[in-house]
Amino acid sequence: MAKEPARVLVTGAAGQIGYALVPMIARGIMLGVDQPVILHMLDIPPAAEALNGVKMELIDAAFPLLKGIVATTDPVEACSGVNIAVMVGGFPRKEGMERKDVMSKNVSIYKSQASALEQHAAPNCKVLVVANPANTNALILKEFAPSIPEKNITCLTRLDHNRALGQISERLHVPVSDVKNVIIWGNHSSSQYPDVYHASAVTGAGEKPVRGLVADDAWLDGEFITTVQQRGAAIIKARKLSSALSAASSACDHIRDWVLGTPKGTWVSMGVYSDGSYDVPPGIIFSYPVTCENGLPINEFSRKKLDATANELVEEKALAYSCLN
Repeated sequence: MAKEPARVLVTGAAGQIGYALVPMIARGIMLGVDQPVILHMLDIPPAAEALNGVKMELIDAAFPLLKGIVATTDPVEACSGVNIAVMVGGFPRKEGMERKDVMSKNVSIYKSQASALEQHAAPNCKVLVVANPANTNALILKEFAPSIPEKNITCLTRLDHNRALGQISERLHVPVSDVKNVIIWGNHSSSQYPDVYHASAVTGAGEKPVRGLVADDAWLDGEFITTVQQRGAAIIKARKLSSALSAASSACDHIRDWVLGTPKGTWVSMGVYSDGSYDVPPGIIFSYPVTCENGLPINEFSRKKLDATANELVEEKALAYSCLN
């Protein structure tokens, strides 16, 4: 029996990430090759013509799973009945702008879009915030969409998680699919902590801990961490544009694992609402390993890294809330 189509919202759909993301959704990469979808695409009025162009291309691609397209600049129309919301649209930091200026712009955007989701999304809608500052944008959305369960509001750190997997794969000369259980702790910023203390990789001798296979603590505790933390800036320097393909792909990974589940014995990184686990301050959106059941031991090196990124998020929360007053 055919499944009912899932309604998937992508905000900022005419932008770089949105343009990379919508065909992945339409092809079944996000929700599976047996799940029909209706795409809801939202962008700002100045991007309306470009958004219509994206709609035209989706029609021209003749995706069998794509059962309908809503392309609009109206948040209410865009949010109506959606089961999954991928919030890509946001206000980027421009040259000369203070951090609080960017925060204020995004607080306004996410307050408005939260209200539209609150009133018009389907019950139990799952929300993924991609636009930066992703953790704090997700927190603002949570505050202004109180009927959406807090466990249903997340932010994207899967991109950082995948970057960490990629770096270990390259270092060990193994396929990335043979590396698992890295962790991104904290903020989707340069304070994040990419942690491989619990990671493993499959080699000819079987599955082994990454730290033993790499056998270079100085690299793992230094260059590896900074490479993952600064990867977005490195891509901007190389492309003169920010990450789009990898961001879209990791957004699909995030939602797919959330909806369909992760393989047994594997966890992934997601920004979720902190309940105080791992001695992280409650009430912030913090990247954790998810699907682990019994918790993981945290050593002194990791504890300091977790505290540093948590402190940054507490400061961002205060800054965001000051923009509401």
